[in-house]
Amino acid sequence: MTKQINWNSTKSDLDRITKIMLRAASMLSFEERGLTRLDVSMDLTACHLNGCPLDLDGLLNAERFDFVHDVTGICRHIDRTTGELRDCFLPRYAAKVAA
Repeated sequence: MTKQINWNSTKSDLDRITKIMLRAASMLSFEERGLTRLDVSMDLTACHLNGCPLDLDGLLNAERFDFVHDVTGICRHIDRTTGELRDCFLPRYAAKVAA
């Protein structure tokens, strides 16, 4: 049985993910990457809720290079059937998790 992706985001997280997507849309051509705004929002949400929580405020306010690295890396490495990141990719703005 395939793991179901968790889409149960809080309104606050969804608002921040939308702001991240809009910032990315102002910097990147999603179409050149074969993506839509919805794809990017869903990739960020899936990543955040399925194994790699993000520091959403940090990512939203990140320097351009780090911001583009994380957003494009998530879109490139997300497994769209599980919501998990592949290929050992770890966003720079992955949330710090207490050990």
